[in-house]
Amino acid sequence: MKEEDLEYFRQLLETELAFLLDKAGTTVLELLETSSDGEPDPLDRATIDDSRSGIYRIRSRESRLIKKIRSRLAAIEDGTYGICEDCEEPISIKRLKARPVTSYCIACKSRREAYEKALG
Repeated sequence: MKEEDLEYFRQLLETELAFLLDKAGTTVLELLETSSDGEPDPLDRATIDDSRSGIYRIRSRESRLIKKIRSRLAAIEDGTYGICEDCEEPISIKRLKARPVTSYCIACKSRREAYEKALG
C-alpha cells in the first residue's frame, strides 16, 4: 500500500476515534445528569431505564468499534494494515474505504459469515 493511502486511513481512523471518545464522555455526563433528577414515578423510571438500556447497547457497540480502530491504527504502525488476517493477501482499497476497520478481504469475510450462519 502506498504511503499516502496509509496516511489517508490513519487520518480517517484517528478522526473517527476522537469522535467516538468525545461521544463516550458526553454520554457519561448525560447519564450522571439524569440520575440526579430526584425520585421519578414508576412509569418515568421504566422509560428512563429503557432509554439507558438503549444507550448502553449503542455505547457497547461503539466500545467494540474503538477497539477495532485502535487495532487498525496499530496495524498501520506495524505495517500489516490492509493485509487480510486469514489469507494474508492485500485487502482492496475500495473495501478499506467502505470499512476502514476491516481486517479481512471480501472472500475471507464471506467465508467467515457463511460459517457463522451455518453454526447458528
